Amino acid sequence: MPDYFAYTDGACSGNPGPGGWGVLLQAKTGAQVVKERELFGGEGETTNNRMELLAAIHALETLGRATAITVITDSQYVKNGVTSWIHGWKRNGWKTSAKKPVKNAELWQRLDEAQKRHQVTWEWVKGHAGHPENERADELARRGMEPFKPAGGGK
Repeated sequence: MPDYFAYTDGACSGNPGPGGWGVLLQAKTGAQVVKERELFGGEGETTNNRMELLAAIHALETLGRATAITVITDSQYVKNGVTSWIHGWKRNGWKTSAKKPVKNAELWQRLDEAQKRHQVTWEWVKGHAGHPENERADELARRGMEPFKPAGGGK
C-alpha cells in the first residue's frame, strides 16, 4: 500500500489581490512516486492566507475515501492553525483569545470538516528553499492565479 502526500501552497499578487492555490498529490512506495495528481485554482480578490487554506482544503476534499495522508505546507499559519490554535477557537465559539472573530473562520471550519475522515499528519517546510515538491505546488498556485491577474501586469 502506498503512502500519500499532499504538497500545498498559496500565492497572492498583492495582499489582498488576485490569488491562487496549488496542490501536488502523490502516492509513493518508498521513494518512488506511483501516482500523481495536480490541482489548482484561484480567486480575483483574496489573501495569501485564504489561498494557503484553500490548497489544504482541496487536497483533503479531493480524496475519494478515508486516507492516511501527510500534508506538507510552507504556511506556518495553516500548520499552527490546524494543529494547535483551532482547538481553542472551537472551544471559544470561533473567537480568538482576545475575543475577536477568527479570520477566515469559514475556511478553518471547512478544513476541520475535511480532515475529519482522514488520518492527517501535518508538516511544515520552508518555502522557496529548493524543496522540489513545494516548488511544484508554488508553480501550481501561480498557475491558478493567472486567470485573475490583470492583463500585462502584476507579479
